[in-house]
Amino acid sequence: MLYIIQNDPEVPPGNIVEGLTVPYVVHHPYRGDLLPAVSDISALIVLGGAMGANDDAKHPFLTGLKALIREVIAEEIPYLGICLGGQLLAAALGAPVVSHRWEERGVLDVSLTRKGEGDRFFAGISETFRTFQWHHDSFDIPPEGVLLAESAACPHQAFRVGGCAWGVQFHPEVTEAIIRDWCAWDKTTVHKTDELVSVFNSGAAAYFAISRKLMNNFLGSAGLQ
Repeated sequence: MLYIIQNDPEVPPGNIVEGLTVPYVVHHPYRGDLLPAVSDISALIVLGGAMGANDDAKHPFLTGLKALIREVIAEEIPYLGICLGGQLLAAALGAPVVSHRWEERGVLDVSLTRKGEGDRFFAGISETFRTFQWHHDSFDIPPEGVLLAESAACPHQAFRVGGCAWGVQFHPEVTEAIIRDWCAWDKTTVHKTDELVSVFNSGAAAYFAISRKLMNNFLGSAGLQ
């Protein structure tokens, strides 16, 4: 079974579950849902959130979630962490997650490293591709991790640990509705809503194609596609 962890009510799985043909369950630990047992997980996706990866005092479920991530890695179960989910992967493995470093918002290019070009998660993805970014924090690469992608403003865009665990800083899941919700979070972005949505929509077809390819690659690593 594919399990998806939604950490924040305003950061849903978005387009990555649209048209999904494999069974999946979305857990909401922020509202008290119990985390799944490792024995039940065929693949795990952990989404983003407004909190930080080390905000356990404010969000106690993060402690259990990082423990679950370590178990998933130890069992070599395919894992995909998106934004906060990637930061949680790094933090669970002892790497720093730094607040207010390499911040990005909007549609921006990401480039694969040489190792990223040969990684199965990015199979069929061009060396440079457009992404949607929305983050204040950023992860360091764990000692056992491999850097797979970078951008001009954020040199740590994606990494892999072992053979089937990936963390990405960019958001492959957003839709116009999600972008509008995020822009409303504070006064520095609310007046940019139409501009950000317009830029996103101008390249939406390519963006959704890339998102679907990445999901297919991930599900393939779990034998679910």
